[in-house]
Amino acid sequence: QVQLVESGGGLVQPGGSLRLSCAASGFTFNNYAMSWYRQAPGKERELVASITVAGGITNYADSVKGRFTISRDNAKNTVYLQMNSLKPDDTAVYYCNARRAMIYWGKGTLVTVSS
Repeated sequence: QVQLVESGGGLVQPGGSLRLSCAASGFTFNNYAMSWYRQAPGKERELVASITVAGGITNYADSVKGRFTISRDNAKNTVYLQMNSLKPDDTAVYYCNARRAMIYWGKGTLVTVSS
């Protein structure tokens, strides 16, 4: 069955870094655009970053531009989100998303930025 499993979340101090991973299985990963979304407490889910099938085009929310980098390894069926210079406002559950004809979601990984 289709699975998207996020990992790499945790507690980090402001200014720190984390690298999230999302391992995909059960579908043809190479055919799907991939994205990271996040949802903070009391807020709607928002798009953080996206990457095209071959990884040639990436897009970022204005709030994370210059700090976050999305990448993918199609040989490993994995998408990554490198997060640097983290701020308390980045605290949220981060979700992996696969999109083509179907849309798949992971269960999320919690990122807490706090001193």
